Amino acid sequence: MHIAPLAPDNAMAYKALMLHAYEQAADSFTSIPQERALQPDSWWLNRIADPADLSFVWGAFAGQALVGTVSLEFSARAKTRHKALVVAMFVHENFRGQGLARQLMQSAVAHAMARQGLRVLQLEVTQGNAAAEQLYQSLGFQPYGVEPMAVWTANGFKSKVHMWLDLALMENQA
Repeated sequence: MHIAPLAPDNAMAYKALMLHAYEQAADSFTSIPQERALQPDSWWLNRIADPADLSFVWGAFAGQALVGTVSLEFSARAKTRHKALVVAMFVHENFRGQGLARQLMQSAVAHAMARQGLRVLQLEVTQGNAAAEQLYQSLGFQPYGVEPMAVWTANGFKSKVHMWLDLALMENQA
């Protein structure tokens, strides 16, 4: 197994994995499979090969199979360019417990630390997803608030825990 940035030829595997993620981990995402399935293939390709350099996507691979992913979304606005958002974090259920989520997140943090002018990473995690919250906290993310009723799911409303990581503190610890 290995972690690598996704390339344009991974776009359809990425689409398939994320559609599975929206179905299998429905409470974790704000998108639903029916919405995202309507996106043209070019939308998925642009998530990976973003011409504006406002996103970066990694994959966890078991051989040639894409089994996990995480993305960073960067801001184009002058006042918020110092922040990036961690999104689309998912490891296929058949490959959990092998450290892939940690490796994906470590790749995202390392990339963020190397990006000029980036100071903060933010993410949202569904309240009650203890494993994800523990992973993020073990990497230095701190909660800064809870958004009640953030998403409507088949199981009712779910709140989102907002977390952040000060990259300057990470550099000082390195």
